[in-house]
Amino acid sequence: MTQPPLALSLGDPAGVGPEIVAAAWRALKASGPVFFVVGDAAAIRAAGAPVVAIADPGEVAARFADSLPVRDLPLTTPPTPGRPSADAAPHVVRWIETAVVLALEGKAAGVVTAPIAKATLYEAGFKYPGHTEFIGALTASAPLPGARGPVMMLAAKDLRVALVTIHEPLARVPELLNQDRIVETGLVLAEALVRDFGIAAPRIVVAGLNPHAGEGGAIGREEVQIVAPAVEALRRRGIDIRGPLPADSLFHDAARATYDAALCLYHDQALIPVKMLDFWGGVNLTLGLPVVRTSPDHGTAFDIAGKGLARPDSLIAAIRLAAEIAERRRLA
Repeated sequence: MTQPPLALSLGDPAGVGPEIVAAAWRALKASGPVFFVVGDAAAIRAAGAPVVAIADPGEVAARFADSLPVRDLPLTTPPTPGRPSADAAPHVVRWIETAVVLALEGKAAGVVTAPIAKATLYEAGFKYPGHTEFIGALTASAPLPGARGPVMMLAAKDLRVALVTIHEPLARVPELLNQDRIVETGLVLAEALVRDFGIAAPRIVVAGLNPHAGEGGAIGREEVQIVAPAVEALRRRGIDIRGPLPADSLFHDAARATYDAALCLYHDQALIPVKMLDFWGGVNLTLGLPVVRTSPDHGTAFDIAGKGLARPDSLIAAIRLAAEIAERRRLA
C-alpha cells in the first residue's frame, strides 16, 4: 500500500502562493513527494506550471511527473498579483476546508497550506487567528490518541520550537500563561516528537519568560509561580524536560545539541531563532491533530508577488516534512 498524495491549499491567490507552488512542483516532479493543489487552476497556470484538473486524488500519481494536478475550485474574479481582495476570501477558506476533509477521509496523506492574508479573511468574516486554529477546529471531532493540539511548531535545520502562546500581543502573554496551558502544550509536543519525528525518548527544554529566566524571582515571578511548577508536573509524567532556562542562551550550536525541541512561551521567542538559523527553509507545522499539516514559514509577500522573486525553499521543505511525518504515521 502506497501513501496517498499530499493536498496543498493554494492560499491567497494574489500573493506568492501560485508561483511558489509552481516552482515547488518543478523542483519535485521527478522525485516527489507527490502532491496536488486545491485551488484555482487558472492562477497556477498563470504562474507558469502546466496544470491538469483532477476529480479524485487517486489520479495524482500518474499525472504528477508531467503536469501539476489541481482540484479546481475556481475563483469568481481573477486575482491581481500583489493586490489582495476580500472577494477571494470565501474561496481561500473553501480550499483549506476541502484539503482537510480529504486528509480526514484518507484520500490525502496530509495538508500543506500556502500562505493566507488574515486581514482580507477577517473582512469576509473569518473568525480564527490563522491556519493553526482553523484546522484545529475543522478536525476537533476526529479521534486522536493522546493529547490534542493544535500546537504550533517551527522547524529549521536541527531546531524545533513549539509555542505556548502564538499570535498574542506581548503585553497579554503573562496573563495568558498558566500551568495547565504549559503542561498541555508540553504533552502534545512530547507525543508528537515520538509519533511524528520518531524520537523514542525526546528531550525538551523550556524557555523562561523574563530576562535570565527571572533570576530566581528578582526579574519577574512567572518562572517561580507558573513555569517551574508546570515543568515539574511534566517531569512527573515521565517527560525528560528541563527549565525554565534563559532564552538568550538556548539556541546556539552547542545548546541545540542537548535537546530535541524547545518549548517557548511567546511568538518571537520561538520565531527569531528559527529565522536566524534558516530564514529561507523554515517550516511551520501543527502538532496534536489527526491530520498532518505543514506550511512554509513566511507570509503572502504581496510586495513581490508576480515579479518572479519568490523562493520556494520553505514550501519545498514543508512538502517534504509533511510526507515524512505522514509516512511515519502510516507505518506506525
